[in-house]
Amino acid sequence: MSSIFSRLAALAFGRYGEALAESSLKEKGYSILQKNFRCKEGEIDIIARDGDTLVFCEVKARRSKAFGSALEGITPQKIKKIKKAAQVFLLRNGITDSDCRFDVVTIDEDGEKREIEVIPNAF
Repeated sequence: MSSIFSRLAALAFGRYGEALAESSLKEKGYSILQKNFRCKEGEIDIIARDGDTLVFCEVKARRSKAFGSALEGITPQKIKKIKKAAQVFLLRNGITDSDCRFDVVTIDEDGEKREIEVIPNAF
């Protein structure tokens, strides 16, 4: 039973992290187009526009740095899935000539301390 609660807590923390990321992106002038785009190839947490550039954002939140920073949690396998999902998004929406980039929003919490960083062109 405790594994169900820990899974629910992890999902809730993930949603909380995505909400913080969305707010940070909006503060920086991004326009949010879609959240949680899913396809069989992968998932993109936030798709936004930064000026004329289409931005695929990965959000990574950590409650502590005991197992590394949020940025360290983005593996080469995860990057590969995000890139494939971005290709699917572009194809499904008929987008052929838009500048695109991949940003990362990291949220590292440690007790009462919270660091949010938006990293443009992260990969």
